[in-house]
Amino acid sequence: MAATDYEWGFYGRREQLGQLRSIVSRGRFFFLRISGRRRIGKTSLVHEALQAERREQVLYIPTPDSDPAGVVANAREFLESLRVDVPAPTDLRSLAASIGIAIRRGYVVALDEFQYFSRKVLYDFNSYLQTEVDALTAEAAAVRGGLIVLGSIHTEMSALLEDRDAPLFNRVTDTLELGHLDIESVLEILRIHSEPEPERLLFLWNLFEGVPKFYRDGFEQGVLAAERREVLKRLFFSSASPLRSEAENWFLRELRGRYDLVLKYIARHPGCTNGEIDAHASSEDPSSERQVGGYLKVLRERYQMVEQLKPIFAKPTTRNSRYYISDNFLRSWLSALATPAASITFRPVEEALAEADARLVEAEGHGLERLVGRLYEERSRKRRGGFPLSHRILGYWDSSDTEIDLVALNEPAKVLRLATCKRTADRVAEDLSSFDGHTERFLRAQRRFSDWRVEKVAITVRHTEATRRAVERRGCIAEDLIDLTRDL
Repeated sequence: MAATDYEWGFYGRREQLGQLRSIVSRGRFFFLRISGRRRIGKTSLVHEALQAERREQVLYIPTPDSDPAGVVANAREFLESLRVDVPAPTDLRSLAASIGIAIRRGYVVALDEFQYFSRKVLYDFNSYLQTEVDALTAEAAAVRGGLIVLGSIHTEMSALLEDRDAPLFNRVTDTLELGHLDIESVLEILRIHSEPEPERLLFLWNLFEGVPKFYRDGFEQGVLAAERREVLKRLFFSSASPLRSEAENWFLRELRGRYDLVLKYIARHPGCTNGEIDAHASSEDPSSERQVGGYLKVLRERYQMVEQLKPIFAKPTTRNSRYYISDNFLRSWLSALATPAASITFRPVEEALAEADARLVEAEGHGLERLVGRLYEERSRKRRGGFPLSHRILGYWDSSDTEIDLVALNEPAKVLRLATCKRTADRVAEDLSSFDGHTERFLRAQRRFSDWRVEKVAITVRHTEATRRAVERRGCIAEDLIDLTRDL
């Protein structure tokens, strides 16, 4: 059977799937919070966990970004379409009451995009829902149904459910946090529907990371096994492309353009400093310079779109931070795809595709570092061989221009591993003299490793026999994505 003949399945999430099934099987009322970025598979997890005996007793109600009338009308339409025998809600209070009735009748009610109830115009719903939850908790042993709230903005979900002054504080009985699919699950998708070649893994992971919905879009378009530009054309550059408006609709809509200047710069300059962002903002819009710090704080803490990393071993108070877009899809869209995709109304598609692909190749350099770091961590966590970590793998940089892409520690065995990552094998082999200088300066600055065994590693997508020999002649270990994905 060809890879494209397989149906789409449910991939990864075995631990979370078991946890959710265990929660539902208790046979008593539960109030579960599921958090994770949009498209990460929160709804699919609920359906997969409940698809057998209780499939007909799951009420999924999406929450629109609307006023009370819009939210209630949307819920009423869903309840009517599912022919649920509960009173039709007419306002937020009666919506909460209808949810309580449905749960008492054995339904599992899933409220999606629950973070919208942090809006001022919808906030009263939380008090109404608290009344129902408290009554259901008092009757828990006699109630077979439960409530699941799903949300994609972590800080707003936390404010609704964890702040001491919030109506629903301390009501949640269980919590699940959904992150990206692990790389083993991505490889499973590629083995079934494509080929797990290292170049394809990097290309797709740099675009989609571990978001199952995006891989399914590629499957539905029949391009998971296609060449690069065909993937981009079908998914981003045609009028019916499923991902052409994804970033605008699901990431950037709520920002309403306020943070574009900062986001685009970080996406195109991964690892930039606060000073560099300030200088760029000042050159583009002098009035925005004093707002950059506030923008970065909101993008980090509220939306979790930006991550601030410090060099490994740095003190918490160090100012030597670098900024990155935390999501591969958003970074790839802003750095490589958005401008070419917007230009296809007035330029040849093939020309726009060539520009987008060239920009993506450049973006894959940083993507490779992220991928390798995740592979080291996943292999260590799952005990699949390789380097056993005792510390999160991070990069190192300092004021003397020392740069180490990845630093890995095995403290029990006193082994230090320093790695350089380059997308092309020839470049990683050619860069070894420079890498030696960086490692020497690092070791002079970090005297604590004077009695440790130091391993230097040159990592790329796919080594050739010649580059492996060249790397090993310099006393380094040659690793590539084939090595790092073996046994996953």
